[in-house]
Amino acid sequence: MKTVDLNCDLGESFGAYKLGRDEEILKYVTSANIACGFHAGDPATMRRTVRLALDNGVALGAHPGLQDLIGFGRRDMDISPDEAYDLVVYQLGALWGFVQAEGAKLQHVKAHGSLYNMAARNAGLAGAIAEAVYRVDPSLILFGLAGSELIAAGERVGLRTASEVFSDRTYQSDGSLTSRRLQDAVITDEDRSLAQVVRMVAEGKVLTQQQVDVAIRADTICVHGDGVRAVEFASRIRSKLSESGIEVRAFGG
Repeated sequence: MKTVDLNCDLGESFGAYKLGRDEEILKYVTSANIACGFHAGDPATMRRTVRLALDNGVALGAHPGLQDLIGFGRRDMDISPDEAYDLVVYQLGALWGFVQAEGAKLQHVKAHGSLYNMAARNAGLAGAIAEAVYRVDPSLILFGLAGSELIAAGERVGLRTASEVFSDRTYQSDGSLTSRRLQDAVITDEDRSLAQVVRMVAEGKVLTQQQVDVAIRADTICVHGDGVRAVEFASRIRSKLSESGIEVRAFGG
C-alpha cells in the first residue's frame, strides 16, 4: 500500500491577529509546520500550537522563515548562506524549546515562503539550511520541494529528506511551481486539485501547464491552512486518498 504524509503550515497567528483554523485542520493532517516567530507566530502561539498538535497526534515540525512579519515571509530578500544558516538555527532553537518543555520531539523542518522558494533554486542557500538542520539535530527530516536543491542538499549532508508536493499549485515542465505572479498558479477547482494529488502519489506524475507529464516524488503533501475552505479541503483530500487505497500517516512513522 502506498503511503503519504499530509502537512500544513500552522501557528501563524500573531498577538491580537488570528490566522487560520488550526484547531479544526489538525484533525485531518499528520504533520504540522509551526511558525517560529519571524514570518508569523509568537511565543504564546508556538506553545499553544505545539500542545494542539500533540493533542491530535500530529507530528511536530519547525517552519522557519525570513524576518519579514509585514510581508509574511513571502518577499525575496538578498540574504547570504551564513544569514540563512543563522535564521534557521535561531528559529529551530526557539521551537525546540517549546517542544522539549512538553516532553515531545521534533520530526522535521520545512522552510517557509520565500526562504523555501529561494533555497529550492539556490544551492548555496539550500546547503546552509541543510547544514543548520543537521548541526542542531541530524535525526530531523528536511522537507523540501520535490526535485529541488533543498532535497539534494539534505541528502548530501546526511539528512533524511521528504519530497513535498502541493495540492493547490500548478507546475512547470522543469518540475518547479508556477510563480504566484503568473495566471493559474493556484488551483481553485477542488476536484482538479484532488485528481492531481492522487496522481502524484499513485503514479508519480504531474501534468504541467505546458500539458506535459513530468515525474515527481510525493512523500508529503502540503495543504495550505489559510484558505477560506482550508478545513473542508483537507477533509476531502484525506477522504480521497483513503478511497484511492493510499494510507495517510506522518512521514517519520
